[in-house]
Amino acid sequence: MKKITALKVSNVLLLIFFINQAVSVIFREYYSLKAFTLFHMDTGIILLCLMGLHIFLNLNWFKSNFVHKKPLKVNKE
Repeated sequence: MKKITALKVSNVLLLIFFINQAVSVIFREYYSLKAFTLFHMDTGIILLCLMGLHIFLNLNWFKSNFVHKKPLKVNKE
């Protein structure tokens, strides 16, 4: 799978799992403990893994935007 395709898939999955987290918290009173654990806690672990994958796939972007090399000092004597 190409990197751009993996990013597109991971972005859609991140959106779905993020919405799932919000909805499961909003309606937590209507879930049983077992259902809440499945819909919120277990999918939260998947969300964290997807976030890690997303960061890994965007590592070059992070490096180019946030890691700056120090300029070389030139001695003028």
